[in-house]
Amino acid sequence: MAEDTEIFHILHTTRAMRRLKPDPVPDELIRKILEAGTAAANGGNTQRWRFLVLKDKARKEAVQRWYKKAFDEVVGPRYAASAPPPGVTAERYHRQHAAVEYLTDHYAEAPVWIVACLEEAAKPTRASGASIYPAVQNMLLAARALGLGSTLTTRHLLFEAEAEAALGLPPGVHSYAILPIGWPMGNFGPVGRGKLADIVYLDDWGKPWPALAGR
Repeated sequence: MAEDTEIFHILHTTRAMRRLKPDPVPDELIRKILEAGTAAANGGNTQRWRFLVLKDKARKEAVQRWYKKAFDEVVGPRYAASAPPPGVTAERYHRQHAAVEYLTDHYAEAPVWIVACLEEAAKPTRASGASIYPAVQNMLLAARALGLGSTLTTRHLLFEAEAEAALGLPPGVHSYAILPIGWPMGNFGPVGRGKLADIVYLDDWGKPWPALAGR
């Protein structure tokens, strides 16, 4: 299998692509991404997921207003006050912040959004995500395999009622993520992460796993 489509290569190079060209994306590629999403695990195979493919510029702009409000009031100040996470240099963190701000200003210009939703009779719980986020990750990996850029965005949920009204979602349907999809302006590459040894324990919380020494 070619290196650029081998699963582990894709996994380790599916970085968030926040700078996207406005060029159209063929429907056939979006269909492949959606099919990859529906191959994911979900609770009891109930398949309560629903996917809104959004191309309408006016509707995207209506959602973007809440997305930007969340940046101005929450996300932007948090970036300004926080340090780089493990495995990320200060320079790379600065570039990430700039890319986040770019996406905020150009969110509606991404040619296609996929809004990942669940039909839910009861109030969403932490367990609800198990029936939609595996599909979201599958779609991100599929987009990467097709050469398309995307990123998992949930910031609109800071203004959930307003954003979901702008999306036109009916009662009983909740959004869990929006994936803006387009041809990337930049290049795919290794993701920045900390060491496994710092986040994995063996048997007891906080107990190091010798197999990960130095990794």
